[in-house]
Amino acid sequence: MIINNLNIGNKPLLLAPMEDVSDSPFRQICKKMGADIVYTEFISSEAIIRDADIAMHKMQFEEFERPFGIQIFGGREEAMEGATKVAIANNPDIVDINFGCPVYKIVKKGAGSACLKDLSLMERMTGIVVDAAGNLPVTVKTRLGWDENTIRIQEVALMLQKLGVKALTVHARTRNQKYKGEARWEFLKKLKNTPGLEIPVIGNGDVTTPQLAKKMFDETGVDGVMIGRGAIGNPWIFKHTRHYLETGEILPEPTIQDRLELCAEQLRISVAHHGERYGVIIMKKHYGQYLKGIRNAKKLRASIMDEKEMAPILEKLLNFRDKKLHAVV
Repeated sequence: MIINNLNIGNKPLLLAPMEDVSDSPFRQICKKMGADIVYTEFISSEAIIRDADIAMHKMQFEEFERPFGIQIFGGREEAMEGATKVAIANNPDIVDINFGCPVYKIVKKGAGSACLKDLSLMERMTGIVVDAAGNLPVTVKTRLGWDENTIRIQEVALMLQKLGVKALTVHARTRNQKYKGEARWEFLKKLKNTPGLEIPVIGNGDVTTPQLAKKMFDETGVDGVMIGRGAIGNPWIFKHTRHYLETGEILPEPTIQDRLELCAEQLRISVAHHGERYGVIIMKKHYGQYLKGIRNAKKLRASIMDEKEMAPILEKLLNFRDKKLHAVV
């Protein structure tokens, strides 16, 4: 798959931008485990143009993360233009526009998937971002439509391609579905078969195992697969999926020691990146998935959730590992 001048390789696996999840420490872990492209969590264009500390912090990344994309969202064209200029000054490889977030607080501002109700606004906003980005490739992440009556993803894709967008990621649900029900991969296949559509199409939605990633590739013909919730607490999904795509073999699940050590590694990176207070806080979103299926893990999780410093958490994680407990079958 090629995005502008970026050769990502065959059947790439991408880490989805997820609010309060895909920060730099998590991206680094996923990159280490084989993610081909990683993105920031979505960042408000209004916050960017106001030079808000949190927005600037979200755009920080390590060279190891490349190819790396900054994802922005907003409902005002002027703000999106200004945010794009700030984003490219941070030297990412890609600027991605979020036209898919279904959350009410985003939609009510005319941003995210709200643009699926106003394709003329989407067109103007995209054109402005493409122009502001200059030679840097712009990609888009969106959904099938606002609801059943507004599924015009083929029309949207051709419009975005004409504007200069270099790749399109589609979460195969409507905004009204949010994250409920099954992702509708049949629309990804229709999209790939759209006459005149030449830009890469990346599929997203319900890929939680290597087998499902292969199934999406095989059934829809997408150029890449984006993995979101399936990577939380399970960054190995990228490594295991790549191995399965290339060999047809399923690698063994990570051991308890593997899981606890990687969790500890992410905690160390989190504290180094965010500082101790916030670095410890943000890791709370990850413990449940890292510890899922481990006998007596509820007690461990409850204990580390109360800690405010890294050292005692690391001690508890590593001591728990040494007890040689077994995963629940």
